[in-house]
Amino acid sequence: MNFKRFVPAAPVLRAGAAIVLTATLVACSSPSKPKPAELPANVALLGVRQAWNVKVPAVSFGLQTNVSGDTVTVAGADGTVVAIDARTGAESWRASAGAPLSAGVGSDGSIAAVVTNRNELVALQGGKVLWKQQLTAETFTAPLVAGRRVFVQTADRTTSAFDGQSGRRLWVQQRSAENLVLKKPGVLIAVGDTLVTGIGGRLVGINPANGSSRWESPIAAPRGTNDVERLVDLTGSVSRVGDSVCARAYYATVGCVDTARGALVWSKPAVSAEGVGGDDRLLFGTESDGNLTAWRRADGERAWQTDRLKYRELTAPLAAGRSVIFGDSSGLLHFVSREDGAPLNRLSVDGSAIAAAPVLAANTVVVVTRNGGVFGYRPE
Repeated sequence: MNFKRFVPAAPVLRAGAAIVLTATLVACSSPSKPKPAELPANVALLGVRQAWNVKVPAVSFGLQTNVSGDTVTVAGADGTVVAIDARTGAESWRASAGAPLSAGVGSDGSIAAVVTNRNELVALQGGKVLWKQQLTAETFTAPLVAGRRVFVQTADRTTSAFDGQSGRRLWVQQRSAENLVLKKPGVLIAVGDTLVTGIGGRLVGINPANGSSRWESPIAAPRGTNDVERLVDLTGSVSRVGDSVCARAYYATVGCVDTARGALVWSKPAVSAEGVGGDDRLLFGTESDGNLTAWRRADGERAWQTDRLKYRELTAPLAAGRSVIFGDSSGLLHFVSREDGAPLNRLSVDGSAIAAAPVLAANTVVVVTRNGGVFGYRPE
């Protein structure tokens, strides 16, 4: 995730900034939740074994689990941050950010960064706090650590860069704050020598050296007559293959952008608040009703859809090997075929909801639960 060619020489939002909208707004608009689909007997066509587990404090915020090489970095809501060797499950270090968290974790394998509910950006290294910086507003997206810098985007649409070692602010790009923003992790990644972020329904390419915009590409356009209906923030995990970045616009669309040209390749209607995953051939995602969908990455046409996990409140997916892997709100981890969505296996983790999209490190599927369980699984 590092910039390949770039080498660098507590209050609520401030007055006049956006109002934060909780991500449960749409779900709360219905009188009662539909009953989750009954699950048949587990088929276990794919062998999966637990390799290790680590315990962190409970996770009650929008955790983004970070992978850098063989290191996985996770955090608990109380501010505990842990770096884990995914090969063995051994802790490389454990530290505290000093306050409960609202966003994290970003890491390049050396420096890790989180944001506290006091609106402090905190950088940690080797189990110690390296520096702290006060931000202008709340933050829900994990910082990005790349190119020896720490990048962060706050809910008032401000994107900033800080020197990784000293914490000195290097530049800031401010955008007009919108009336509503989503209280969920958004998009902030490195693609080549470009910082790619989500602003509203657009992917935006930024020069990481000075914060100037290089291009903008809309995945979704605001519609409707009020601020709630017009909310189309890009949300959750993205799928990147080379210059192709595919993302989800909140309850609106999924789409893919060619970041080398800054051009939209395709966009299709899709109704969900969770991110996407994929490979060079297919893009995977869940719908708000629990349907699993695969789109062809080249043109966005639907490859398959299944309703076997309907209404089970699924995480964003991980594509790994011949599987697509999702967690659900009951604490189950589902492995389905990437070819047609047929079930391959499912596991009960620790009985609490899966807190974040599964990630892959050192051939290990890493899962974090709301109770703070961190589990490494190896498909066979």
